Amino acid sequence: MAINKDGNAYTFGFSIALVVVVGVVLSSLSIGLEPLKKANVAVKKKMDILSAIGVESTRKNGEELYKEYVEDSYVISTDGEVQKDLPKEKTAFYLDVKKQYRDKNIKPEDRLYPIFEATKDGNKVFVLPVVGKGLWGPIWGYIALKDDYKTIAGVSFDHQGETPGLGAEIKQDFFEEQFEGEKIAKNGSYAGIEVVKNGSGTEPQKVDGITGGTITSKGVEEMVNRTMKVYQKYFSKK
Repeated sequence: MAINKDGNAYTFGFSIALVVVVGVVLSSLSIGLEPLKKANVAVKKKMDILSAIGVESTRKNGEELYKEYVEDSYVISTDGEVQKDLPKEKTAFYLDVKKQYRDKNIKPEDRLYPIFEATKDGNKVFVLPVVGKGLWGPIWGYIALKDDYKTIAGVSFDHQGETPGLGAEIKQDFFEEQFEGEKIAKNGSYAGIEVVKNGSGTEPQKVDGITGGTITSKGVEEMVNRTMKVYQKYFSKK
């Protein structure tokens, strides 16, 4: 029996078969590339951690430099207590703090907080992840703390979907460099960082916000202060 290639049945059948074949190919590619995607995410995370301590890296040397500078990592609770015997997915490097922050089933008091210990130029620094909300989506980053447990050595911020030239500027050097030297503690108590728009960012505990990016700037302020309060509980015990 001859197939009528001009009929609707043939057209629909061919279209369905094509969709199935393409779907299978794409699905196979996605599964096959999954290890590569995970490796790229891991390297990018290591690059961001290194960036917070002022070490430039690339996808080619990020793994090597991370091993050179980062010596230890662990996780604390909201009470500032080190957590032990955690499953792999909850250990410092593998803990997805962005996913944890978005998960409505995890209460704020049950969140975990990674700490990465690094040494640069003979000085110990503690790299601390932060995550929050910008105007259009999540914002996140890493804050490096000096071994006095209160002075910021450097930061590295990033975002998803913030407006170029406005909120997206939080990842630019001119914004990040303002945090260097700021204190997160005074007399053993947490001291907040304020992101301002009145030009007073040169004053202690203040940084100038992004012009036209007030909501994202305040998002950075909120995520830094909320997270650093927890870390200060740990460092105040040292």
